[in-house]
Amino acid sequence: MSFLTSIRRYTDALVHPVARRDASAATLHRGFIAPRLLGSLAAMALVPLYLVVRGVPSAWEIALIGCLLVPLALAFYLSRSGRFDAAQMLSTAAALVVVSAAGFFIGATAYGWPVVLAGAVLMTCIAVCVRNAGNLARAAVGRMNHGVPGDVRFADAVPDLITRHTANGDVIVASGAAQAMLHCPAERLAGHGLFDRVHLHDRPHYLRTLQAALQGGDGALEFRLRRDGGASHFLWVEMRCRAVGANGREIIAVLRDISVRKAQEQSVQEARAEAERANAGKSRFLATMSHELRTPLNAIIGFSDMMTNAAIAIDETRRREYARLINESGRHLLSVVNGMLDMSKMDTGNFEIAPEPFVPGPVIAGCCDLLALKAREAGVDLSLRTAAGLPELVADRRALNQILINLISNAIKFTERGGTVTVSATCEDRQLVVAVADNGVGIAEADLPRLGEAFFQARGSYDRRHDGTGLGLSIVKGLVRLHGGNFAVASRLGEGTTVTVTLPLDCEGHRPSAATHVLQRRGPERTNEPIKKSA
Repeated sequence: MSFLTSIRRYTDALVHPVARRDASAATLHRGFIAPRLLGSLAAMALVPLYLVVRGVPSAWEIALIGCLLVPLALAFYLSRSGRFDAAQMLSTAAALVVVSAAGFFIGATAYGWPVVLAGAVLMTCIAVCVRNAGNLARAAVGRMNHGVPGDVRFADAVPDLITRHTANGDVIVASGAAQAMLHCPAERLAGHGLFDRVHLHDRPHYLRTLQAALQGGDGALEFRLRRDGGASHFLWVEMRCRAVGANGREIIAVLRDISVRKAQEQSVQEARAEAERANAGKSRFLATMSHELRTPLNAIIGFSDMMTNAAIAIDETRRREYARLINESGRHLLSVVNGMLDMSKMDTGNFEIAPEPFVPGPVIAGCCDLLALKAREAGVDLSLRTAAGLPELVADRRALNQILINLISNAIKFTERGGTVTVSATCEDRQLVVAVADNGVGIAEADLPRLGEAFFQARGSYDRRHDGTGLGLSIVKGLVRLHGGNFAVASRLGEGTTVTVTLPLDCEGHRPSAATHVLQRRGPERTNEPIKKSA
C-alpha cells in the first residue's frame, strides 16, 4: 500500500459521519482537512531545522511556531463537528491573525498581506451567505411547487409519515400521510405540533432519539402518538431518523404505524402468560392430587398390612379402630374422585340434576348437624339462623346438600380455633338466600376474581396449612349455575369471608347461560320428561 493511499484512507476516516453520506459534502470536507493536516505536519517537521539555523527563538517566534498547529486543530474541529462553513471561516480568520502578526514583526514588506487576507475573509463570508441563501431559496421553491421539500416530495405516494426537523426537533414540513395516520392536516404538525402529540411518557425518548441522529447515528424508536379523535386515541409508531445536509443540522424522520403489530405482540404476551398460568395450575393440581391420594392410600395400605400380618397380634378394639381408619380413608378417596368426576361432567355439559319439591329448612339443619362434630374438634362455634316458614324449593336435594357441606366445611377449615361460622337462610323475592359467614383468615382481594376456578386455592391461606383439592368452590359454583342461581363471595384478608348462594324457588323456570345439561324431575306431581338446561 503506497504512502498516498495511506494518507487518503486516513483523511477519509476523519470526514464527519454525516458528511460521509453525501458525496459532494465528503469531497469538500476532504479538501479542507487534507491540505491543513499535511501542511501543519510538514511545517512542524521543519521547526527543528529552523531552530538549528536560528538558535534560541524569541517569544514572537515561539508564538508563530505555535500558530502552525492552528490548521491541524481546525482540521480536527471539522472532523468532530461536521460544520464546514464555521471551520472555513475560522481558518481564514486564523490566517489573517497570523499574517498580521508576522507583518508587524517583520516590517512593512508584509503590510499588504492583511489587506489580501481581509479580502479573503470577506469573500469567504459572502460565499457562505450566498450558499445558504441558495439553500433557503431552493427550499422555498420546493414548498411552493410541491408542498414539501425535495427530500420528502415522494412521501405522498407511501403510507409512512415523513417529516423534516430542525436541530431542536421542531418540524419544518410534514408529508401528506399525516391526514391518513393522525387524522389531521400536515400543516398542524409544524413547529411543536408533532411533539405535542407524543405520549407524555415517551417524550424524553423522542428527544434523545433526534439528538442521537444529529450526532451521526441512525435514530430508531417506537413510541405512542396521539391521533385526532380523543385524548386517549393513541397509536404506536416506529420512527427512524438521520441527519441530512453538509452540516448535518437538520433531520429527516420516517414514522410508520405499527399499532397492528403491537396488538399482535400484546396478544402473544397474554397468550404466553395464560399458558404459563395454566402450566402452573397443572403443576399445583398434580402436587395437590398427589397429596390427596397418597395420604389415604398410605393409611389403607399400612393398616390393612398390619391386619393381615399373622405375626402381629392385634386385639379386637385395635382391629375395629384400624378398620374405621381404612373406611374413612376410602371414603375420602371416593369424595376426591367424585369431585373430579363432577367437575369433568360440568365442563362437558353432562352433569345431571334431578329437581324435586322439598322444604329447604331441614336439609340446611341436617348439613349443620353433620358438620357439628368437625366444628367442635376444630374449636369453632357453628350456629344456624333460618327464617321461619321457608317456602318449598324445587331443586336437586342432593345438589343443595353438596353445596352446603362444601361451603360449611370450607368455613370451618379456614377459621382459627375460637372463631365462629354462621349459616343463615332467608327467602327474598321468590329466591332462597343461603349465606355462610366466618371470621377466619379471609381471602386477599387479588384472589377473589379467581375463586371458583377448578383447582385454584387462594394462596392456600395460604402456604398450604390446609388440605384440599381446590375443587369445592368450583363444584358449588357449577351446581348453583345449573339451578339458575347466583354465587357471590365477600371477604377481607384477616377478617373473614361470607359466601352467599341465591337459588330461585323453582329452578325449572330459570335457564343458565352456558353448556346444555339434562335435568330429570322427581316427585309424584312432576313429569319424568327430560328438560334441557344450560349452565
